[in-house]
Amino acid sequence: MRRLLAEPLVHFLLLGALLFAVFGLAGKSTRGGPGTIVVTRAQIDALAKGFAMTWQRAPSPSELQGLIQDRVREEVYCREAIALGLDKDDTIIRRRLRQKMEFVSEDVAAAVEPKETDLRAYLKAHPESFRIEPRLTFRHVYLDPERHRGTLAADAAQLLAELNAEGRKADPTKEGDPFLLDHTFDGVPAGVVAKQFGDAFAAKLAELAPGRWQGPIESGYGAHLVFLAARVEGRSPSFEEARDAVRVEWSHAKRLEANESFYASLLARYTVTVEQPADSRTQP
Repeated sequence: MRRLLAEPLVHFLLLGALLFAVFGLAGKSTRGGPGTIVVTRAQIDALAKGFAMTWQRAPSPSELQGLIQDRVREEVYCREAIALGLDKDDTIIRRRLRQKMEFVSEDVAAAVEPKETDLRAYLKAHPESFRIEPRLTFRHVYLDPERHRGTLAADAAQLLAELNAEGRKADPTKEGDPFLLDHTFDGVPAGVVAKQFGDAFAAKLAELAPGRWQGPIESGYGAHLVFLAARVEGRSPSFEEARDAVRVEWSHAKRLEANESFYASLLARYTVTVEQPADSRTQP
């Protein structure tokens, strides 16, 4: 029993049940019985605060009275719509109710503070999620295939020789063809390079030896002559480096876990029958 009570998910479910009980009592105390609408002091304060956040000032007495009357109107319409069954089988309402139920379990999970041992264990179990990408510093000269039809290889070889003669001093903005993106990239993560130039370009760039012009390397745009100035290899971060990111991911995982556990506890109350469609092959 002690082991069961120590489980975080048990805490989630108990807190969730407590929240539902509190919400139920609150609803009874503020909504009033059938035919009675009670607008509480807390609700009026919330209306005034909402007005102040929007307009950056407190509402006047007449404006506050208008807010209260609108709240009463909303309650009247809501009750009458429910009485008429207008909330039934409404996709938007169903989605909103589901969302609010999920928020309840997520809020309970968010209240649980992780221990350092929890975060260290999560980092150890998901190292690739926090791995620091390789970073690349490079310059490139673009060659447009449309402008070098039939001569691309020869033009690239000639330009490559000229660039290597200049070495690091070569200005990529004054060579090759016009290009929409930058010509110089400083310490850019390999994933960003892949998004801008394509996976094949990024993979090839990561294989180059730094310090000289090389290529051509193909991308989705065309051909590029590249000078790789530096490459910082990817690595696994220390716990101290990754602590904040791990905390965010741990909390997200716990919210999902609490959501699934909460749903499973609710689902256990029901017997679910799914009617299968008739086999079309048996139809006349």
